[in-house]
Amino acid sequence: MTLQSEPTACPWSIRIHQPCLCHSDRHALQEIAVTQPDFRPIKRQLILNGGFVMLFGFAAGFAFVFFILGSIELWPIPGKIAYQLPGSDKAWRMTHLEGVINGLMLWLLAAVLPTFELSVKLTHRIAQALIITAWAFPIASLFDALFKDSRGLRFGGPITNIIPFFLFYVGILTLIWAVVAVIVATWRQRPE
Repeated sequence: MTLQSEPTACPWSIRIHQPCLCHSDRHALQEIAVTQPDFRPIKRQLILNGGFVMLFGFAAGFAFVFFILGSIELWPIPGKIAYQLPGSDKAWRMTHLEGVINGLMLWLLAAVLPTFELSVKLTHRIAQALIITAWAFPIASLFDALFKDSRGLRFGGPITNIIPFFLFYVGILTLIWAVVAVIVATWRQRPE
């Protein structure tokens, strides 16, 4: 940034800013912008899904509070419903945090994924894999909060245990694939 004491030939210059981009420079920047990949649809998917996953986590947070209170009550709404939600303190906390953290992960990914210098196709696949992961983990954790013997840590038991088992399985496999894909693609790039 330079401070100019004399007016410049370019009418678009501002005295405090760097020298102006004249018509030829602007045309060159437009050509560069056209050749850059458009990550906006991918970022939109990540931001929307991240927001919805966080809302899921917030809803689980209310359920967590209701579990701790032993009743369903919301101020300033009068009255309460005397009902103890099933599950455990640990299961509701996990469900709440899985939603919030995975939603935030998708928002962070929307910000940084285009800087990885990956192809649009690979970026889209990685985003899809992580969206699957972001939804699989909090939904699988919800089963533990709602149903007895349903942590999903091993195959077998009631159907309420088998469903989260497969959700965790799919989530971790897609997560591992996405991380390895980013590492391999970055490793193959030649530093300039």
